[in-house]
Amino acid sequence: MSLSQSFEDELVALLPRLRRFAHGLSRSPSDADDLTQMTIERALRARAQWQPGTRLDSWLYKIMRNLWIDTVRSRNRQDRVEAPAQESETLGHDPRDEIEAAIDLHRAMAAMDRLPGEQREVVALILIEGFGYREAAELLDLPIGTVSSRLVRGRTALLRLMGE
Repeated sequence: MSLSQSFEDELVALLPRLRRFAHGLSRSPSDADDLTQMTIERALRARAQWQPGTRLDSWLYKIMRNLWIDTVRSRNRQDRVEAPAQESETLGHDPRDEIEAAIDLHRAMAAMDRLPGEQREVVALILIEGFGYREAAELLDLPIGTVSSRLVRGRTALLRLMGE
């Protein structure tokens, strides 16, 4: 398998994780899709800058985070939330389990939405994506103590918000 093929295979395997992180940053399904697509496009254009043997996921998360920062700055307005139109997909079956799961997910995402951006980033990377503290600190270019502090505050706030 060629180096190029290996890069593309790893990139495809990381798509679900990238999409989740994009949603954690943007809090909008359509913005998350756009952000994921822009990240993949930029990664493919900058493929030569990635060092084989290093973590592709960290490199992609850094690209995504920088793109999101650029997007927020260019919009120069508050975040917005768009609800997806998925009602037609649930016709003809008992939706109770899906409704309960959707309610739980909605509560969790609403709680995430209420976190400050710096806490939301750290919570998404460590609790959702499974990065270690050191990896998250490197990715966000922050001291590990800052990452730890933001995670503790974010986790505490999430627990409080989920209990409301």
